[in-house]
Amino acid sequence: MKDKRKGLLQIILVIAVIIFCGYTTLVGLTKHHTGSAQNIRLGLDLAGGVSITYETVKDNPTQTEMNDTIRKMQKRAEVYSTESSVVQEGNNRVVIDIPGAEDADEVLKAMGKAGALEFVAEDDITFDDNGKPKYDKVVCTGSDVKNSQAGTSQDTMKNKEYVVDLTFTDKGAKKFADATAEAAPSHKRIYIIYDGEILSEPTVESEITDGKAQISGSFTTYEEADELASGIRIGALPLELKEIQSQVVGAQLGQDAIQTSLLAGAIGFALVVIFMLIFYRLPGLAASIALLMYLVVMLVSLNVLNITLTLPGVAGIILNIGMAVDANVIIFTRIKEELAKGKSVQTSIKLGFEKALSAIVDGNVTTLIAAAILYLKGSGTVKGFATTLAIGIILSMFTALFITRILLKAMYALGVDDVKYFGIEKQRKTIDFVKHRVKFFIISGALIVACFAVMIWNQSSRIGNILNYGLDFLGGTTYNITFDAGQKLDGDLKRDVEKIFSDISGSNDVVISDVSGANQLSVKTVEMTDAQRAELTSTLVKTFDVKESNIQWQSISAAVSDEMKQDAIVAVVIAAICMLLYIWFRFKDIMFAGSAVLALLHDVLVVLLLYAVSKISVGNTFIACMLTIVGYSINATIVIFDRIRENLGGKRNKEAIANLVNESITQTLSRSINTSLTTFFMVFMLALLGVDSVKDFAIPLLVGIVCGAYSSVCITGTLWYSLKCLRIKKKAA
Repeated sequence: MKDKRKGLLQIILVIAVIIFCGYTTLVGLTKHHTGSAQNIRLGLDLAGGVSITYETVKDNPTQTEMNDTIRKMQKRAEVYSTESSVVQEGNNRVVIDIPGAEDADEVLKAMGKAGALEFVAEDDITFDDNGKPKYDKVVCTGSDVKNSQAGTSQDTMKNKEYVVDLTFTDKGAKKFADATAEAAPSHKRIYIIYDGEILSEPTVESEITDGKAQISGSFTTYEEADELASGIRIGALPLELKEIQSQVVGAQLGQDAIQTSLLAGAIGFALVVIFMLIFYRLPGLAASIALLMYLVVMLVSLNVLNITLTLPGVAGIILNIGMAVDANVIIFTRIKEELAKGKSVQTSIKLGFEKALSAIVDGNVTTLIAAAILYLKGSGTVKGFATTLAIGIILSMFTALFITRILLKAMYALGVDDVKYFGIEKQRKTIDFVKHRVKFFIISGALIVACFAVMIWNQSSRIGNILNYGLDFLGGTTYNITFDAGQKLDGDLKRDVEKIFSDISGSNDVVISDVSGANQLSVKTVEMTDAQRAELTSTLVKTFDVKESNIQWQSISAAVSDEMKQDAIVAVVIAAICMLLYIWFRFKDIMFAGSAVLALLHDVLVVLLLYAVSKISVGNTFIACMLTIVGYSINATIVIFDRIRENLGGKRNKEAIANLVNESITQTLSRSINTSLTTFFMVFMLALLGVDSVKDFAIPLLVGIVCGAYSSVCITGTLWYSLKCLRIKKKAA
């Protein structure tokens, strides 16, 4: 029984929510434009922020002292934004870039605290309802700690145990001695707190008077002890810093990058909507409305959660548009299949959602697992990407499974119930993918071998590295160019400056930003020789009539530290293992999991081949690009595996399994092609209209999308078949 009133009310409610969220995004809810897109925190690459330069009071600090100081300041800076960057400049300077910040004085006040590491006696501490420590009195601070190292010792039973050895300064030793003298008789604890988080709470066994303390008894591995020791070292700033410059800087990618990216996104979204309407008719309209809702709710969520949006974050949103479309495509394909079997429209809608559920949930959960691991283990850009990806996954699942369903049922209730509005899945001739599997494996193998060969060639050639690492990975030089007051720093001038730097340095890795309150540009580029610097200075003087004394430069360290690289690699490895375990658990067959992970590795290596051959600069966006490809590819693979699992039944011989693999891939082929096309539209427009830095991100992503579609269709299913046959052969033997 159709309820037209209920159907109309449901459509009105959905549209009302979209209008409300859209209004909030465009205008905001208060006079301060709360919730509007203009209040979304943008990263340094998109909107600029505060840049602070510190110099050490000590004349010749050691590199270890500088590294520890940078790690400490990175932790502090991430309180403002996970996208903050801390790099070494010269031998004794630290430059901190904090996106989204506008008040340099406020940032300086927080960043310049003497020590966020504090030791608090048990009697002086309480906890609020959320378990956060509250106290007014401290035993000593991070400035009182001289060193902290992990080590090994022997307990009373002569067993080896892991410990953390602390060494205090002279002043710190006196303070700590007094505190331990009071705590020792009752064996009370002293809490070690860094930025409001408890690192450790060791019990005081005896008075410590020599300024050397040891924490023991709570570590099961050396790594746990080393983690605490590192946390204490980070909390104890080893070098005294003085601020020598603070400035508000403009967007590193420039206003052009933002405008062209928005235009590309709008055109790409329009193409997706047109495609969905043409190919899926009425369901395509429902999906387009749900997709619009995803976008506006996503923007509101970025506001509510106060997330800093950078170019990699935009990539996460783009990926989720593709995944939101993907979920709808899976559902609509199922509906058309049921209609082809002669089922009614109402029954087909119901069965379409039911049969698509497992593939959608499994595909999104595997990507969500990856996002969670990347957030927990990653830092900086990786964490920002993981945040937008995770939010997008949840929202895309909600809009596809809930909003699209409401809209389709409502439209049906209003009388739009003719099969012609939905379409019927045409019977396709089964393609024999299994027969050609060796050809697919040879093609993929050749691409992988080529990847390693080109990287080895790059390593031995003038590049000197397997890839063309850019500023973020290798560091380089930063120039501050002060122009005459009458010189307008418009887009044309910036493009001219960028061309001069690119031509002389031989690298397109040039980042330009305005300096607020000064007619000055800050330019970051790769390291140059003395001759190149001399030529650059001469060219700038002649071209723009600037004084040579107004051109200042300093060497800078890599923005992506070794620790951040390690975190990213560890995060990806753990994410891959967790995805493998989840797929193994859900599909009850490790060969499904193994095939999926091998296909992911294949996609990553093919995109690496593009980077190696094209010499595209490898920076922060490289990490985001690779993570996007991993998330996208695994989702496509799950859909095919879900259909294989559904069709498998009790089939046990090679011929029957080969047929079911071919049938399953053929049945999901339209989904694989259509989803790839819709995502391709979005990214292609970025590659077509974007500025160079955006293109350097979009082009590898396009290759990843194509490669992901190829591996999902041609590799994963046939690889699973090959592994399955090996098992059958082994059992027979």
